[in-house]
Amino acid sequence: MKKSVKIIIAVALVVVILIALLAGTYNGLVNAQANAEAAFSNVETQLQRRFDLVPNLVETVKGAAAHEQNIINSVTEARAKYVGAGSVSEKAQAAGEFSSALSRLMVVVENYPTITSTQSYIALQDELAGTENRINIARQDYNAAATEYNKKIRTFPNVIFAGMFGFEQMSLFEATSGAETAPQVSFQ
Repeated sequence: MKKSVKIIIAVALVVVILIALLAGTYNGLVNAQANAEAAFSNVETQLQRRFDLVPNLVETVKGAAAHEQNIINSVTEARAKYVGAGSVSEKAQAAGEFSSALSRLMVVVENYPTITSTQSYIALQDELAGTENRINIARQDYNAAATEYNKKIRTFPNVIFAGMFGFEQMSLFEATSGAETAPQVSFQ
C-alpha cells in the first residue's frame, strides 16, 4: 500500500473517531439534561398537588380563623407567585416562600381546636403531610439528576462540547434563607 493511501486512511479514521466522540458526548449531555428536566417535572407535579390541596385548607381555616386573614392571604399570594415563576431558581424560591407561608398557617391552625378536630381538616392534613414527603423525595431526585448533569457539562472533554452546544448549568433546590428557624406568629 502506498504511503498516501495510509495517510488518507489514518486521517479518515481520526475524523470518524472525533465524530463518534462528539456524537457520544452530545448524546450523553442531552440524556443527562432530559433526566434532570424529567426530575424537575416530578417536583412540579408534587408541588401542584400541594397547591391543589391548599384552597380547601384555606377555606377550612377561613371560617374559624377569620381574623388571621393576612396569613391566609400570604399563602394565596405565595401560591400565585409560584405559578408566575419562570426559571427553576425562581420556582424554587417561590416554592420556599409558599412552604414558609403554609408553615405559618399551620401554626395558626394549631391554636383553633375546632378546626383541628374536624374530619375534613384531618384528611387535608394527612394529604398535605404525604404530599410534603413526596415533594422532598422529588426535590432530592431532581437535585441528584441536576448535579449529575452539572458535573457532566463541567468535565473534560464534555466542557468543550457543552459550551459549543449551549448546555448551561441547572439550578438546584436549596433551603430558603431563614428555613433553619421556626416561623414566628403573633396573635396581636
